[in-house]
Amino acid sequence: MNYLKAFIAGFVSTLLFHQGLLWLLYAGGVSPRAPWDMTPVPPLHVPAVVSLAFWGGVWGIVLWALIRTSHGGVYWIKALVIGALGPSLVAWFVVMPLKGMGIAGGWSPKIIVSALLLNGAWGLGVGLLIRATERSHSAVTKTTDGEANGPSLKER
Repeated sequence: MNYLKAFIAGFVSTLLFHQGLLWLLYAGGVSPRAPWDMTPVPPLHVPAVVSLAFWGGVWGIVLWALIRTSHGGVYWIKALVIGALGPSLVAWFVVMPLKGMGIAGGWSPKIIVSALLLNGAWGLGVGLLIRATERSHSAVTKTTDGEANGPSLKER
């Protein structure tokens, strides 16, 4: 079940944090790429943002596996750094060359910096969403296990 939560956190973080930051960059004239791209992409012809969110979900599982035992500031630093570097490195050295864009988009500083920013925001978003689901789960557990609300009816 934790892998499903991590996938969902990665998927949602893509739509909220990654694309939200892209919207800010686009609105500010920093990025020419519009957020929430609905252009169909092969092979399934789903909107580009849905494809991106799917891969964000897959990366969410990887990120969760790498940060799940961390606590405090280390957790957030790992979420940011691994989130920024993992997907960016794969995009620069695998995806972009496969798409004929050259390594790191021809070593374009704009592409490199924007990837690190967007993926770092995504990583923080995944960390936040996972922590939020853990806290809400523990709050539900405390209110339903009888300890936080006194003895259960069976114990009275």
